This record gives sequence, C-alpha cells and structure tokens, in this order.
Amino acid sequence: MKQRIFLSPPHMSGNEQTYINEAFETNWIAPLGPNVDAFEKEMCGVTGAGAALATSSGTAAIHLALKLLNIQQGDTVFCSSLTFIASANPVLYEKAEPVFIDSEPDSWNMSPLALQRAFQDAIRERKLPKAVIVVNLYGQSADYDPILEICSHYNVPVIEDAAESLGAHYKHKKSGTLGTFGIFSFNGNKIITSSGGGMLVSNDPERIERAKFLATQARDQAVHYEHSVLGFNYRLSNILAGVGRAQLELLSDRVNARRERFQCYYEALHRFDGIDFMPEADYGLHTRWLTTLTLNPDQTGVSSAEVISALANENIESRPVWKPLHLQPLFKRNKYYPHEEQVSVSDELFLNGLCLPSGSNLTLEQQEIILNTFSKLVKQPV
Repeated sequence: MKQRIFLSPPHMSGNEQTYINEAFETNWIAPLGPNVDAFEKEMCGVTGAGAALATSSGTAAIHLALKLLNIQQGDTVFCSSLTFIASANPVLYEKAEPVFIDSEPDSWNMSPLALQRAFQDAIRERKLPKAVIVVNLYGQSADYDPILEICSHYNVPVIEDAAESLGAHYKHKKSGTLGTFGIFSFNGNKIITSSGGGMLVSNDPERIERAKFLATQARDQAVHYEHSVLGFNYRLSNILAGVGRAQLELLSDRVNARRERFQCYYEALHRFDGIDFMPEADYGLHTRWLTTLTLNPDQTGVSSAEVISALANENIESRPVWKPLHLQPLFKRNKYYPHEEQVSVSDELFLNGLCLPSGSNLTLEQQEIILNTFSKLVKQPV
C-alpha cells in the first residue's frame, strides 16, 4: 500500500523531548508544573495577550469563557455556522441556545450583514444574546472591525475562536486578541500541537484567574478540600505543555511552510476554470492552516466528492469544507441567519468545498502526487 498522506499531521521539532525529559527528571508529572506556567507566559509573548490559561482542550477554553460571561439556561449565543461543532457544543453544556450566523464570501468567516439582521431580530424579540462566538476559519481572521462595532453597539461580548488561526494577523493585531476572550487549540492536527490541549487568553488577568479557579475543580482556599461552586478538570498537563512549548518556538516556520504549500497548490491549479481558492482578505495574514478551495462541477467536470474519492484511492486524506452547524441534525431547530435573505454562503462552500493535505512537513514529492491525481480529474483549460 502507498504511504498515507495525511491532511494535517503533527510536525515535531525534536526539542519536545527536552522539555518532556526535564519534567521526568524533576518529577513534575503531576497535572501542573513549570512547563504549564512557561507555556502560558510564552503564549502571551507570542500573541500579545495580557493573560493566558492552558486548558485540556480548546473546547474547555470556550466553556470557561461562557462560564465567565455567566451564560445560563435560556440564554442565547450567536455562533459562526461554518465550523467544527466544538465551537457551539459548550453553549449546550450550559443549556443555552446557539443561533447560527452565515459566512461572507470574501473571507469565509462570519458575515457582518447576517450578524446585524440577527441583532435586529433580537431587539424586536427583546432577547439580546449574552455573547457572540466568532470563528477564524482555516487560519484566517474574521473581519473584526464591523463585527466588533455591531457587538459593541449592543454591549455584547465577543469570544474569538482562534483554534485554527494561531499566527494569523488582523490589521497588525494577533489572532485571538480581538475579543473579550480568545481561545486556541493544540489538537494534533493544528498548526502547532501539544498532542491535545488549548489556551484561553484575555487582557483581563482577573478573569483569567477566575477561569483558573474554575478549571481546577473550583477548590476554595482551605487546608481541606472545600468547594462552594461547580468546577471542572480542565487544566493542561505539565508534560503536554512541554510539547507545546517546543512547538511554539517554531510557529513562524510552521506558518511559512503552510503558506508555501498553499502557493504550490495555487500555482498549479488556479489556471483551471471553476477552481477558486479561499481568498486571503486584504486586512491580514492568512496562515493557510489548511489549503481550501471550491470546485464548480459544470466547469471542472468533477465534483469535490469525486476528488476526495480519487485521492482516497491513492491513500491521500482530504475532506469537504466543514458542514455548517445549522445543517447538523443536533441543531435542526436552531435559528440561522444567511449572508443575504436567499443566499447561504456556508451551504455553497460545503457543497463544493475541498480541503487538501497542508501539513508543514508535506514534502514536494507528496504534493506532486496529490497534484497529479487532482489534475487528471479536472477538465483542462481551453
């Protein structure tokens, strides 16, 4: 069998073992320790955030942000629809109701037009959302100026889901630092990984201290174990934080490598009619965590599903663009606001979208195999 080419595999530097060995040598195998403290500090240095909390996952970080904003049963939270379900599941943990917002075509991220309509309806219904969760999709920040202007007008805080966009910029501001809270993921497929884990960041150190309290089972100050409020087991381990520290040292290299992989795809495929890559908005830097594109079957002679199948036959992993959350069975009764009244951008992106292998350790030889397989399927340009 041909060697498997993965969509976005981990890319180890070798220095991870240094931090892991140090944890073993000093017996810091307990859940917390020096690597956790240093990882949080180093993330603040990289992002410019005022304070950070290392968590067991990006999902845990979102949940903590919702707890800090006092999201409760019956509240509503506006959420990006075109994303992984982990962005919205924590809303359900608190028995609140997600309301889904479409993407706009220029960045594939949250549509300010749809967001404004959702707020106008909320005013009429006298039920403003308690928060807005904005996802930075596939390595690119959403257009935050209009989004933050709308949310500020209604005095509603923003949680910036930067799980896929560590290293991206928005108008010279680092991804994850534009909202009241920012969250990152270090899952195995992300641009850097700690095997599993996440980070909650904010410019409000007091709120991060509160999150730390909640994330460590909400233990009160006492000699014995005293608990007055519900807490969680949401902290990152000292060993995994060591992996994350080594990975973070090479963030710029990993971003550059992914952008180079994207450029190779672009140069080979943009000449084909009916192939359009995810745009890079002029307001910032796109990390190209994943190279994503759409195919028009009428022009290319092939659908995204057929490309995925053909690549799979060559042992190459590829995927559709995220299935929008408003189309998921779990959320079939939840409200959804399209970009325009009769135009759902996220539906079209899911129908025709494709994610290609994009790892920073993808070799030129592997990329050539992918491109050869892909190009054979697509109708040649006239």
